[in-house]
Order: sequence, then structure tokens, then C-alpha cells
Amino acid sequence: MNERAVVFQLGGDELLGILHPGAAGATRGVLIAVGGPQYRVGSHRQFLLLARDLAAQGIPVFRFDFRGMGDASGAQRDYEEVHDDLRAAMDTFSAEVPGMREVVIWGLCGAASAALFYAWRDPRVAGLVLANPWVRTDEGLARAYLKTYYLQRLVSRDFWSGALKGRFNPWASLRSLGRMVGTVLGRRAEAPPAATDEGRFDVSSAPLPNRMAEGWRRFHGPILLVLSGEDLTAAEFRDVASHAPAWDGLLRQPRVTLRELPDANHTFSRREWRDQVATWTHDWLRQAPGPSPG
Repeated sequence: MNERAVVFQLGGDELLGILHPGAAGATRGVLIAVGGPQYRVGSHRQFLLLARDLAAQGIPVFRFDFRGMGDASGAQRDYEEVHDDLRAAMDTFSAEVPGMREVVIWGLCGAASAALFYAWRDPRVAGLVLANPWVRTDEGLARAYLKTYYLQRLVSRDFWSGALKGRFNPWASLRSLGRMVGTVLGRRAEAPPAATDEGRFDVSSAPLPNRMAEGWRRFHGPILLVLSGEDLTAAEFRDVASHAPAWDGLLRQPRVTLRELPDANHTFSRREWRDQVATWTHDWLRQAPGPSPG
């Protein structure tokens, strides 16, 4: 398959990536950014298999380790601190595939969030594939639990049957439910971010969902959004995108393609789920236009 390791430098640290060259003369490639505390292979070998699938269809792919993860040196960083890592990987990928003019960033969970923070700053980024983006806040987690767990239990025959038979104490669940409701109802109103001289918003101190929405607005390329049905992170994102004022209308933009897997978990652990995501990614890459002028 002509896969090969590529070592590149960032400051005093050494990072490792794997290049899947794809077809000669390819002009659009995919940079796979890793989300969470894992390395470039991905959970259940997801990123490795995705890269090989795309490369077999002619699309160059580069997957790599952020500093502090896998075979990369340096201190571990979270998704809000990997801007320089992404730029270094973009530079390396571009140098290894000289004819490539556009790059799509593919990110799961925190890597999807990192991609939104980064993409609008780099004109080489032509599109984004965002799988189960991370928008975690205390309120968002509480709302997701209420919708995906507690409400289902309260209307479940098994829950009440078990309670009546003394298998567990229902009051513990109800007290937990009360705490969740208190978290949602007790949130304080948040002031909108202040406008800068350039008319942009200063979102440096805004809640994570607001900062991600601003990154979404500033990036003008096409976006493929993939959401799992059996995943709390995806449930949080759905709730934020549906109710938060900062997200009003963003998912309805013509440039956004939404794909949902109702039975899939966070990391698409079954082969059928991984294959479906790979097919959606490939088809979208073939059809998606480049970014519009911003």
C-alpha cells in the first residue's frame, strides 16, 4: 500500500505520522486528527482502516500523533492546545504530497472541536468531517442525561417493576434526577461575547459551545457531520445545536451534510458502522466543493 512513516519536528519535540499516498496527482487529501487520549491507529483501528480505505480509492491521507501521545515526544495536550500540532502536520502533509492543493480535516470527539478552532485560520483547509463533536459543559451533560437516560427510565416498565419488587431503591435515581434538573435550571445567564474592532467576537472566555459555533461560522468550507445514536457526546451536541442561540441555523446551512447512525456508539466500534462512516466520507469527498470566499 506504500504506507510509510514520516517524522517531523515541532519546536524541540518529534512527532510521527503515517502517510497513505493515494493516487498520483491527487489534489485533495485528508488529515486525520486524533481525539481523546489515543494515538494514530484509533479505537478499534478505526483511523488506520479509514485511511487505508480512502487511500485505496486514490485519496492521500496523513494520520499522526499529537505531542505527548503515541510515539510523539513532549507534554500531553488537550484539544484546545493542539493548534501548532495541526499546523505542523498540515505543513508536513503538504510537503509530502506536492500536488495537493486542498486538505480536509477528519476529527472525532475532541479532535472535531480542535478542527473547528483551527480550520478558519488555514486557507489550505477545504472541508471538515466532524464525528460526534465534543461540546461538554455541566449544563449540556445534565440535559443530555435527562433526555437520553432519566426520561427513558421513568417511562420504562422494567424500572418500575424492579422498584416495586425491591431490586433497587428508586429514590436514589429520583434524587439524582433532581440534581440534574437543578443543574439545568440553575445555570446563570451568559452575556454574549464582546465584539472586537474587526467586527469579530472575542470568544476566548466564552463557553465551549459558543467558541465552537464561532469557529463554524468563520470557516466557509463544506462540513460533513456524523452523529451516533447511542452516544452521550453526540446527544450533547444535538441538544446544543438545537437550543443554544449561538448555534441558531448553523446545521441548516446548505454547506452542511448531516449523517446519523442510530445504533452506533461513540467510536463506531462495529465493522458495519466503521464501513458506513468510511463510505459517507468517501462519497462526500468526491462531491463536496471547495470553500467559498469568506
